[in-house]
This record gives sequence, C-alpha cells and structure tokens, in this order.
Amino acid sequence: MDRPLGLLAELTYKCPLHCPYCSNPVAAPETAELALHEWCRVLEEARGLGVLQVHFTGGEPLARPDLTPLVAHARDLGFYVNLVTSGVGLDQRRASQLVRAGLDHVQLSMQDTDRRAADEITGAHVFDHKMAAARAVKALELPLTINVVLHRGNIDRIGPIADLAATLGADRLELAHTQYYGWGLLNRSALLPTRDQVVAAEQALAQARAVHGDTLEILYVLADYYEPYPKPCMHGWGQRHIIIAPDGRALPCPAAAQIVGLGFDNVRERSLSAIWCHSPAFTRFRGDAWMPEPCRSCPRKGIDFGGCRCQAFQFTGDAARTDPVCQLSPDHHLVEAALRAAGPLHQALRPRVNPR
Repeated sequence: MDRPLGLLAELTYKCPLHCPYCSNPVAAPETAELALHEWCRVLEEARGLGVLQVHFTGGEPLARPDLTPLVAHARDLGFYVNLVTSGVGLDQRRASQLVRAGLDHVQLSMQDTDRRAADEITGAHVFDHKMAAARAVKALELPLTINVVLHRGNIDRIGPIADLAATLGADRLELAHTQYYGWGLLNRSALLPTRDQVVAAEQALAQARAVHGDTLEILYVLADYYEPYPKPCMHGWGQRHIIIAPDGRALPCPAAAQIVGLGFDNVRERSLSAIWCHSPAFTRFRGDAWMPEPCRSCPRKGIDFGGCRCQAFQFTGDAARTDPVCQLSPDHHLVEAALRAAGPLHQALRPRVNPR
C-alpha cells in the first residue's frame, strides 16, 4: 500500500460564488466545521503519515479567518502549501500575509475571458476581483495556476482563455471538463458540450500549446462522457490522496460521500493513520481484487483502475461496477443516454445555493 502524497483540506463549503457546475454537495451537511486546533492536529497526523502536499480549498478557503495560521502551521510541518481559491478576498494585503506564513502556490479559478459571461456563470460580479487576485499573486512572485472548468458555454474559447492566462503571467493553465457530481450533476443536461465542441476544443488546445508552449504549461482534463476509456481517477482509489471534508469526514476523493454504505470515518473520532490503513471507505476499492469483469481481465486495469467509483455508483447504484464511461462496460448505454438527454444549447442553469 502506498503512502498518501496529498491532503485536500476542504475548510468550508461556504463560497461567494454560485457556479452551477460546483462539485460540492447539493445539500451540504449542517455539522460544524473543524476548528483551527482540529485542523492543526489533522495536519500533524497527515505529515506523520507521509503526506507531502496540502491543498487548502473549499468552498472558498479565504472565508476562513484562520487560514493564515493554518498555512503557517502547514509550512512549519514541512508541507508544500497550495491555496485553491476563487480569488474573491485575495487582495495584496491578504496575499502578502499568506506568503509570509509560508504559502507556496496559488490555484485561481477563472470562468471565462468575457466579464459578462464570467460573472453570469458565477452569479456574482467577481471578474475584476479575480484579475486583481492574479496580479497580486504574481507581484509576490508566487507560482500561479489558473483553473478553468469547461462546459458548453465556454469550451469554444480555449484560445482566448490561454491568451488571458499568459497575459496574467500564469505558470500553468488547467482546462478541466466539468465533472458531473453535486451541482454539476444537477445541471448536466445544460452543461454537457456537444461532440463537435469537444473535437474543436482539442484542436484549439493543440494550437494554444503551440502558441504558448515555451511559457505556459497547459493541462487538459478529458471530457469523460466522450472518451472510450475512463481516466485514472485519483490515480487509483485510496492510493495517493486524502480529502478531509469541512465536517471532518475523511474521503478517498471529493465526491465519494455520495456512495451509500462505505462507512466514512471522521478525524474527530479516529486517527488519520487508522483511517488510511483500515477504513472501509479507503480499502474497499484498493488494488484490483474487487473488480468485476470486464475490468478483472482487462490489460488496462493498471492504467485506469476500473475508472471512477463515484461515477459507477451515480449511473448504476453500485460503486463496484465498471465505470459506465468505458466503452467495454455493460452499462455504457447509460452514458450514451445521458448524452442524448442533453438539453438545448441555451438551457437555463440552476445556480449553486451556498450553505449558511
């Protein structure tokens, strides 16, 4: 069994944005968020377990007033510290505080190159805040990744998005197709791009890499529903990453809480080491002994690990099924049906409702 490399610390589900593709739960638990001292203990246990990187995210992690001492504690423990943020609230003063505390990297979400389109998808007038946040990060000489979730409304603007990222001085641009969990699943029929859009996007991606290849690394997360095989979700279930939800539940991936019956332990009640080594939520789908056919006999089982367990559960109600995205899956027709059910190009989106 591998030791985990990364800890995704979801500090809160609160966020000033209302993005309709958000993967956070549609009904966020009302359990109180972990307090500062509880998060500090989690960080200490994670470091003892061998974790090297901590990613502070949410929701919007800047909504936590104790973010700076959390960053400082993570740095004191020897972590590489990354902030995943909408940029709202990340002005020069707050950014400077976080850098002094030990922040190593910022991953900033952008929605579009057009102010009106970007603000419309977020449900808030935040485009200018995001631009200012990017400039604040680069003024402090921090590495900057810009993350853009792709959907039918912005997938045709990959070239301009790459140009904007380059103009802002980003070191990396991550173009990630919508993952259909949480609010993303609720809005799937309105967010799914067409097959022609996906083909055109891959051509635009190649052109953008040719233009910016020497200065901007461009990562591309595939559009699952249009791929013949699933991506290697989380590099294997319970192999590299631990996610801690705001209420302390330990998860093998951000969407795992939707799988009924796995038995998610809470760091308030059990050590992180015990959870990683023994929790059913982490051990159930490790390795390949759990795999049904056709995965068990497939030479790709060491490449894609049977695909996404959350996606399998979402489509079939059984997390142990072959990911229906795979063209070899007996349930692949369910993905094809979802594609056929996609709504008109200008279908209304249901905006994310933030927890109180």
